[in-house]
Amino acid sequence: MKKLKFAIIGCGRISYKHVEALVGNKEEVLLAATCDIEKEKAEAKKNEYIERMGQPLNVGVYTDYKEMLDKEDIDVVTIATESGYHPEITIYCMNKGKHAIVEKPMALSIKDADNMIKCAEDNNVKLCISHQNRFNAPIQKLRGAVEGDRFGRLVSGTARILWNRNMGYYEQAPWRGTWALDGGTLMNQCIHNIDLLQWMLGGEIDTVYAQCDTFLRDIEAEDFGAVVIRFKNGAIGIVEGSACVYPKNLEETLSIFGETGAVSIGGLAVNKIETWRFKDGKDSEDDILKDQGADPDTVYGFGHINLFKDMINAINNNEEPLINGEEGKKGMAIILAAYKSRLTGQPVKFPLEDFSTMEMVNVDKINK
Repeated sequence: MKKLKFAIIGCGRISYKHVEALVGNKEEVLLAATCDIEKEKAEAKKNEYIERMGQPLNVGVYTDYKEMLDKEDIDVVTIATESGYHPEITIYCMNKGKHAIVEKPMALSIKDADNMIKCAEDNNVKLCISHQNRFNAPIQKLRGAVEGDRFGRLVSGTARILWNRNMGYYEQAPWRGTWALDGGTLMNQCIHNIDLLQWMLGGEIDTVYAQCDTFLRDIEAEDFGAVVIRFKNGAIGIVEGSACVYPKNLEETLSIFGETGAVSIGGLAVNKIETWRFKDGKDSEDDILKDQGADPDTVYGFGHINLFKDMINAINNNEEPLINGEEGKKGMAIILAAYKSRLTGQPVKFPLEDFSTMEMVNVDKINK
């Protein structure tokens, strides 16, 4: 089978994971081009790929993704630009017949997310949102337990993201923490764990209520948020998300509790089982806790290689990727509902017809 040709659009902080994923799937893909408005970043990513592949390869370098699409033979784009630009770039590429892997969040409004989903359908291309932690081995094991009804009635779940992001982090890339291009801690740091929480507890949301504020960082959006999610199946999800933990990251933990089971997964990137208890006795908690791998090198975890593999299989077999547009929209919609709840001071009922981070520009006026 012909190798799929990939292009990376946006060669900043997370893009090395895209290179890692392409190298990890080198039997099935090639990197054809890199693109960034700062040419030296695109050059660096090209060189990183060639070095990891260990052989000379022809990789185009561009500062304009539209020019790149006109000049290069590309099957799939991976988009790792500032969040606020995801919809525009993704829709342009899909209208050119390209499949797309998009970093989280897929968009900053419900309308843009829906337009991306429709564009993929209209052009018969695959759209995948990069919630790579779904592919962590402990998360897959937990998902199997949920699907196997080992928890009985689901009662509650918690997503705790207790991290530190100092002002240097925001000053390094001024788009971070802005309503136009990013959102706050919930949308940037917490969205992966919120995605996992909703995936485990049932997906369909009844109401969302939130309290958020900006305590320590000089940014537009929140640096701390607390969210309560009521699912249609009755379960309650609780999110605690902070960028203010002193002096460094403390934990990212997902816990799921039911009538006959309790699981907690922590580690650097929700990659290590800390509690595994089920009434059915099908496995031993001691054995489960012993049989685990090492922590990843960063909070980005190990999942990008398998996420790309899933997308490659979806393209080759004309199937939907595990995290298609509809799936990628779910965690984002919870966060937008949390922002709306912050504005109104009231629980937000689903479905959320439309809301955008840009509606938060008046939050300070309203709160005062």
